[in-house]
Order: sequence, then structure tokens, then C-alpha cells
Amino acid sequence: MADVTDSITITDNRSGESVDIPIDKGGVASKPWNDLMPGVWFNDPSFGTTASADSEVTELDGINGILRYRGYPIEQLAERSSYLEVAYLLVNGELPTAEEFETWRYEITHHTFIHENVRKKFLEGFHHDAHPMGILVATVAALSTFYPEAKDIFDPEVRRKQIVRLIAKMPTIAAGAFRFSRGMPFVYPDNSLDFSANFLSMLFKTAEPRYDANPVLAKALDVLFILHADHEQNCSTTAMRTVGSAHADPYVATAAAAAALYGPRHGGANEAVLRMLERIGSIDNVPEFIKRVKEGEERLMGFGHRVYKNFDPRATIIKRTAYEVFDVTGKSPLLDIALKLEEVALADNYFVDRKLYPNVDFYSGLIYQAMDFPMDMFTVLFAIPRTAGWLAHYSELLDQDQRIIRPRQVYIGADARDYVPFSIR
Repeated sequence: MADVTDSITITDNRSGESVDIPIDKGGVASKPWNDLMPGVWFNDPSFGTTASADSEVTELDGINGILRYRGYPIEQLAERSSYLEVAYLLVNGELPTAEEFETWRYEITHHTFIHENVRKKFLEGFHHDAHPMGILVATVAALSTFYPEAKDIFDPEVRRKQIVRLIAKMPTIAAGAFRFSRGMPFVYPDNSLDFSANFLSMLFKTAEPRYDANPVLAKALDVLFILHADHEQNCSTTAMRTVGSAHADPYVATAAAAAALYGPRHGGANEAVLRMLERIGSIDNVPEFIKRVKEGEERLMGFGHRVYKNFDPRATIIKRTAYEVFDVTGKSPLLDIALKLEEVALADNYFVDRKLYPNVDFYSGLIYQAMDFPMDMFTVLFAIPRTAGWLAHYSELLDQDQRIIRPRQVYIGADARDYVPFSIR
């Protein structure tokens, strides 16, 4: 029997039988429960206390505010690394050597182009006011038809090639969706630019031979990409793993994950923050807004987190990045409202006691707005870096030979009843 401090005991009071289950790495196995009480399910509708996977990709300790990719603290990666290096780390499990990184960088750079038929016959076939995220989701799914070999998911080289293609092409598709929705001509990738600068070029280039993004803005975008590259078993990652467990190819699985991200409850938080700040209107209105929040008449967007219980380690990084961006772009008119809101909330026991503090979304929308991104691009900007994390989980579940995901349910419907003909209903 396991030591009492390292196990739990479950007793079925109907039979008096008990089972001891070891606590291993903060989790307990479900099989002993099922063996003791077959047909009795653990009722957890949003999987809030259910671990659906064993994963080596990301460690998230919400109690202590820790986020690590493959063991590396997010603070160190945001300060010292680049998004492409972090993407390599997530996908491959280790930081690359200089030679490995150069090969990776070259491959990503030279797979940024999309097939002309994707652009001319598919991307440009959407209605002129189509949402960029809708275009992204549909186009990524359509890539499955352009790369049929992607269905050979257990060939390591084939799978690796699709991973490179997806990470490389997401910014191109995103930029194409943005420009098409605004009636602007498509801009081809520039292989002489790094990942973030190339994306900014595809977004904002007009008639100049070469678009050189401000290095501070390119670096800020790269930091944001690092912060959003993975976040454990969130809604979109769970969608990725669920679809991937059916052995779908990586394009349709990524499209499914992006579709989950498209939902405003998942990818729309920073947009909700901006709309809140705009609704507040001025610093003078902050106290009244806070009062309405405490009375349940308003919601304080960008504060607190479902997983982090004390603080979001990404928030400090992103606040510092915001000031660096504002030094270049000029201060957002909403920044003063945000700062006042943060100051008032963090000094009020109502919010302190409820562990409501700024999260990563509180400042990211302000940064994107300062860099001239419209709100309908915010979720797209989230999807670009998260692709690396999604694909890391996709590969992991295939390598683990994970069974197809199939949760159980607690049935709450009608009891058995007989069919009644139309004539006597």
C-alpha cells in the first residue's frame, strides 16, 4: 500500500470495498476508480479537474504562477530567445544548436510561400468583408487537399515537413486574409527578413521595394509570439489533440484548433479588454466602473485567470513590452484608463481577495492596437504562434499512440418510453 501522504482511498459504500490510488505528479489514475465502480463516471463537464493527457510540452503551475516550455521558464525565453527558436524547442523537445537552428530557420523561411491556387482560387474567393479568422480557419483546412501526403502521419519525415509548412505558412495566410479583407493586393514573403519582420512586411508593405519594420515593433511582436506559443491543455489544444487522436492530418487538426480559438471565450479576451476600456471612456469614469463591477453590473475584463490563481507570469513581460512599443508608436489613448483601472483594482480588497489581477490579455490588445492591427486580427495574431504548440501536442499524442479521445457522459434525459404514432400524440 502506498504511504498515506502519497495516496487517496476511495470506498464504495454500496459494497464496502475500497481502493488506494497513488498520487503521482499531482494526479491520480482513473483505472482503479473504474475497476472499483464500473459504469460510474467522474462528472466534470468542463474537464476543469480532469487530466486528459500526459504531456512533456508545457508545465503550468497556476498556484505559483509558473509557466515553462519544456522546462525553460517563460521569463528567460521571452528575454533571450526568439519565436522560431521557441517553436523548435516546443516541436523537438530541446533547444537547437546553432547549426540546427540555421537549418530550421532556412526551412521555415523557404516554406512561407503558399500555392498560387490557394491564393487565387481559394483565398480570394471569400466575400470582401469576410472575417480574417474565418478565412484562416478555412484556408488551413483546405491545405490538406494540396498536400495529400500529409495523411501519412506516422512517417517522421512526412510529418516533420507538414509541421514546417504549417508554422511557415500561417503568417502568409494571415497576412493575405488581412489584406484581402481590406481590398489590398497580396504581398509575397521576403526571404531576407526574419519571421516577425517578414509578417509585418506582408501586412503593411505598399509600394516600397522593401518594407523594413521598426526593429522595436518586430521584437515586440516576437515576444508576444513567444508568450502565446503554448499554454498547456486549453480549449484549442484540447481540440487539436481530440481531432489528432482520430488520426486526422495536421492541417485539418490545426484548422479545428484554430476554430476553437475563434470562439470569443477563448481567443477574444484582449478584444474584450479594449471594448471595456473604450466603454469606460476616461480616467474619471474608472471609480464608477469599478463600483458597477462590484455590484455585478459590469465585468472586469483582462483580470484573473481560470488556471493562474495568484498571478499570470506573462503579464509582467507584456506590460514591459507595451511601454517599449508606446515609445515608438506613441501612447495609446486607452493606456491611462488601463493603468488607472489596474491601480484601483489592485488596491481594492474586493479584487485582491478574489485574486483578480491583470493577465496577459490586459495589455496585449493595447499593443496590437498601437501597432495598427484592427480588432478582427487579434485572434489571428494568437493563432500564428500557437500553431507551434498545437503541433507539438499533435506529434506527442501520435508518438504516445494515444487512444481516440472519447469522454463519457452522465445521462440526464427521459427514461425509456414507447413510440407514439402521429394520430394519438
